[in-house]
Amino acid sequence: MKSRSPNQDQESFLYKGLREILNPKEPLYQLAENIPWLELEKELTKYYVEFGRPAKPIRLMVSLILLKQMYNLGDETVIEHWVQNPYWQYFSGEKEFQWKFPVEPSDMVHFRKRIGDVGITKILKMSIAVHGKEALEKEVVVDTTVQEKNITYPTDVKLHKRIIEQCRKITEEEGIQQRQSYKRTVKKLIMAQRFRNHPKNKKKALQAARKLKTIAGRMVREIERKITTEQKQKYSSSLEIYNKILRQKKDDKEKIYSIHEPKVYCISKGKEHKKYEFGSKVSIVVTKQSGIIVGAYNLKKNAYDGHTLPKALDQCEQLREERPTVAIVDRGYKGSSRIGGTEILLPKPPKKNSTEYEKKKAKARFRRRAAIEPVIGHLKTDNRLSKNFLKGVFGDEINVMLAAAAFNLRKWMRKAETFFGSFYKSIEIHIYRFLESVLSNPNLKMTF
Repeated sequence: MKSRSPNQDQESFLYKGLREILNPKEPLYQLAENIPWLELEKELTKYYVEFGRPAKPIRLMVSLILLKQMYNLGDETVIEHWVQNPYWQYFSGEKEFQWKFPVEPSDMVHFRKRIGDVGITKILKMSIAVHGKEALEKEVVVDTTVQEKNITYPTDVKLHKRIIEQCRKITEEEGIQQRQSYKRTVKKLIMAQRFRNHPKNKKKALQAARKLKTIAGRMVREIERKITTEQKQKYSSSLEIYNKILRQKKDDKEKIYSIHEPKVYCISKGKEHKKYEFGSKVSIVVTKQSGIIVGAYNLKKNAYDGHTLPKALDQCEQLREERPTVAIVDRGYKGSSRIGGTEILLPKPPKKNSTEYEKKKAKARFRRRAAIEPVIGHLKTDNRLSKNFLKGVFGDEINVMLAAAAFNLRKWMRKAETFFGSFYKSIEIHIYRFLESVLSNPNLKMTF
C-alpha cells in the first residue's frame, strides 16, 4: 500500500524540530531543501497498490539508498549511521530526532526491486536536474569502465570444489543417499594445490585438479540419477550451471566464472596491475566543462566501445531531454563520425588546411577529454562502483545509475558548501564593518 503523507505526522510539543536545531549552512541540509521530493514521490507512487498495510515513506527509502551510495556504506551500516546523524534524518524527511532504526536492511532490497531500473532512472534524472543549466552542455565526454562483481578470482579448482560442496548440500536437503561424500579426499586434493607453480609440485597439483573435476562430475551425475521429477525441476538451473562448468574449456566463449553470478564475464582492459577484471562493462557520459554525469548504463555483454555509443547518447537525451551535439571519445571508439545528429570526435592529427584557432580548439577538447578519468575513479572509490554487491544483471544495471546519482549529489553539495560558505562569510564581514564604523563614530549618542 502507498505510504502515509509526511504532513499527517503529528509533531511533539516537548522537543524542538530538526529544522530549528540544525545548521542551515550544512550542504546536506541545503540539498534536502533543493531536491523536488514531491515530484519524486509522485513518480514512484505508481509502484504501490491502493490497499494493504501502509508502506514506509518513499522519501525515506529513496534517501537511504542515496545516502548508502553517497557515503559508500552497506544496507546495514547506512541504517546504523542514520540513527546517529540528525542531518541524515532531516534529509529523509523526519521532523524530529528519531532513536529507532527506520527500516530493516531487507526493506531496501525490496524497495530497489519494487521500483526497478525505471524508478532508479528517475532518481538519476533528478540528480541531473538539480544542477540546472550546467547539466545541459552541448558537448559531452564518453568512456567505458568495468564494475567488478563481488566474486572470488575464478579458477577451475575453486569452481569444481564449489560444485562438490553444493551437490553435498542438495543430497542432505533432499535425503539422497550418497555413494561417497569425498570430504576427506577433497580436503587432501585442495592441500595438494599449494605452491603449484613450483616445479616439484606442479605435476602433483595438476593430477589433484583433474581428480577434483572427476569427483564433481561423478556427484552431479549421481544426483541426476537419484532425484525425482519434482526435485529435478527445483534444481534444474543449478544442475545446468554445474554441467556447463564441467564441459567448458580454456578457449570457450561465454564461460561461467561464478556459480552464484553466472552472468559475469571476463574483461581485459590492458591494465598492468590487473590484466583481467570479472564483472560487467559500463558506459559513462560526462559534461565537458562542469563534469556532471548525464548518462550511465550497464552492458550485458562485453561489446566493442564504438557499438555502445548509440545507447549512451539516447540515454543522455532521455535523462536531460536534450541531445548533445558533440561527443568526445578516445581511439577505442573508432568507426562512426556522426550518430543521430551528434558529432563524434576522436583524437587525430589536424588537417593540413586547419587554422591555428581550429588546432587550439581541438587540442583543448581532447585535453579536456581526460577529465572523465578522475570522475570514474571517484565513482569507484567513493560511490561503490569498484565492487558491485547487488545480485544479478538487475543489480549491475541499478548499481551504476545509483553511483552516478550519488556522484552528482555530492558534487552539488561541494558547490553549495563553497557558495554558501563565501556568501555567509561576506555577510559577516559587512555586518562587522558596519558595527565597527557605528561604534567608532564619536558623534553617535546611544541611549538605553
